[in-house]
Amino acid sequence: MLTYRTLDTKAGPLTVVVTGAGAVRAAGFTADVGELTDLIHPRLREPVEPADDVGPVTGHVRSYFDGDRSALDAVVVEQYNGGEYMRHAWQVMREIKPGAPVTYSDFARLSGRPAAIRAAASACARNPVALFTPCHRVLRLDGSLGGYRWGLPVKRFLLDHEAA
Repeated sequence: MLTYRTLDTKAGPLTVVVTGAGAVRAAGFTADVGELTDLIHPRLREPVEPADDVGPVTGHVRSYFDGDRSALDAVVVEQYNGGEYMRHAWQVMREIKPGAPVTYSDFARLSGRPAAIRAAASACARNPVALFTPCHRVLRLDGSLGGYRWGLPVKRFLLDHEAA
């Protein structure tokens, strides 16, 4: 059984879906949990119900928005995609430091496939645990924002928050 909670944050509502062990399986800046459950790989999908307590993740999110830019590093995530590159790219994405965004080209290079810029962009687009696996820290080659499932104003807010 998965549980979820929508947290009020400075960037807007953030809904997190967690396992019984407290690992985040889906997260996004929405109050609609249905937008998130579709992002969970079918092998990891379970029934989801609301909860007042989703474990330590709540405290980590609050600490992050209160200024502790490394607070999310301790949060365990469970992401799954059948491809080895995607799993590896998501792990590499978690290593991108707050306040130090990279371009899609840089991200492709960091993930071991410098020519795979489209695959790197796909890893960002298919990321089911936004904020915790920080796809918002990946930018276009010219430094512009590019896309973000949860809206460019949220992406801009997160980048500015981390740069402060």
